[in-house]
Amino acid sequence: MKTRFPMLAGAAMLLAAIAPAAAQETVGVPPPAPAGWSAPKTAWGDPDLRGMYPLDQVGRTPMQRRPQYGNRLLMTDEEYAEALRSAEEVEAGADREDANNQLGSGNWFEYGTALRQTALVVEPAETGRIPALTEEGLRRQKDMRSSWNGQVFESLKDFNSLDRCITRGMPATMVPFPYNNGVRVFQSPGWVVINHEMIHEQRFIPLDGRPQPHDGVRTWLGSSRGHWEGDTLVVETTNFNGLSPMVIVGPSNGTSGIPTSHSLKIVEKFTPTPNGLYYEAWVEDPEILTGPFKIGYPWTRNNAYEPFEYACHEGNTLVIANIRSTSPRFADWRAQNFQATPEGTPEQVRREEAAESGGQD
Repeated sequence: MKTRFPMLAGAAMLLAAIAPAAAQETVGVPPPAPAGWSAPKTAWGDPDLRGMYPLDQVGRTPMQRRPQYGNRLLMTDEEYAEALRSAEEVEAGADREDANNQLGSGNWFEYGTALRQTALVVEPAETGRIPALTEEGLRRQKDMRSSWNGQVFESLKDFNSLDRCITRGMPATMVPFPYNNGVRVFQSPGWVVINHEMIHEQRFIPLDGRPQPHDGVRTWLGSSRGHWEGDTLVVETTNFNGLSPMVIVGPSNGTSGIPTSHSLKIVEKFTPTPNGLYYEAWVEDPEILTGPFKIGYPWTRNNAYEPFEYACHEGNTLVIANIRSTSPRFADWRAQNFQATPEGTPEQVRREEAAESGGQD
């Protein structure tokens, strides 16, 4: 990976830039279209949504509202200036590490910057947080396992779908991550395809009015069907397999992931704006959540953004590595292969002896 988000300006420039916009910013709904502007069309007449939308433009905006903001949808000028300063400091991490001949998270994370809005969850407006879990949701949550919160790993059941490089799930796939935030929209007559840099996933959305598949056909990202309401693309997704998290443990939600069920339903809207799209998603899962919630935030088009191949850990090598390095079942194996000596582990000694003798490893 490499840092692809331009460095932010100094504090004085930030304060000057944000103050005029404070009263004009909308939260949770698309901004009014400028006078005289109309959404561009494709050659076949559909609203043109095509382009690259890197979500690092909002990557430092939390999914759920933090307690210090109370019931406010927007930060104050002072709070927003501090959020931008914090984003600038994190973004400079790679330069600091390079200057000190270090390699760490600064060369890994690509959060980008923050919105003025206090969270990506915009409804319930009074909390800006995902509603409480049902009793069934709490029961399933206790069984959720992940490398983010586990210490001992025994089998595949101890890893979630992100650990296994399958998917982040929905709606987690549609919100920012610490890195690999590129989202590209493709269109052809009758189809919209959303390609994600993270986990190299694609969502294929037909627009021809076909029904959803049989209830027994269920997938990680569900089955999507789209239609146009004016210039807005509306996508309804059902038929989830209930195996992926709604919100993953880690960057989005601390130490507690949120499970899903077969009842998960998501309705999304993609509304064109002069510089990109406005994204909205209504999420409901009555088996898991005591109420629905809504996500809403702008996508800014940046076709200069360069996505990278997402190789994850090819061959799922880290799954077996975590099991071998923590499971009591592999204690003898660890003793034979990783017992520390002044000369190093047996494997290190073997490699050094082979190098000294001119042998091939």
